[in-house]
Amino acid sequence: MDFLQTLLERNAAFAANGFSAELKIIPSQRALIVGCVDPRVDPVDVLGLQPGEAAVIRNVGGRVTPALFETLAILGRVSQAGGAALGEGWHLIVLQHTDCGIRGCLHHAPDLLAQYMGVATEQLPSLAINDPRQAVAIDVAALQANPQLPAGFSVSGLVYDVATGRVETVVPAGRLRP
Repeated sequence: MDFLQTLLERNAAFAANGFSAELKIIPSQRALIVGCVDPRVDPVDVLGLQPGEAAVIRNVGGRVTPALFETLAILGRVSQAGGAALGEGWHLIVLQHTDCGIRGCLHHAPDLLAQYMGVATEQLPSLAINDPRQAVAIDVAALQANPQLPAGFSVSGLVYDVATGRVETVVPAGRLRP
């Protein structure tokens, strides 16, 4: 059996036993989580999320990039249309991790990585690609500096350790801007 068939069988079991048509488009905990695409670091598993609690955005490195800002702008419109505009009472969580594959791009494809991050290649060192704790702090600061995001957001930065399974708070939850 190929993996697609396995997935279809799993979906049939989900539809029969785990599906809930009552879930809403607005996350019940008003949480947006930005995480990495690395399969070891699925925020649903790592943070024990229940269906519908949070919207999860995954990209390479779980980094704040120009594309992430575009996604957040679109989500803002979707939330507004859904009757719960992003802002006060919402939490934005940046979740990065140790041993991230993005580090390889720093050495093997720096121009591609710079384009992805929206910076000049010589600016890559300032993004702490090799240090997830510093990178989380840099990315939270980038969110705080973006005037397009609602000031009422609560924002925090976490780092997941792939060797221990534990999450460390690097940037405690705080208002995006005063």
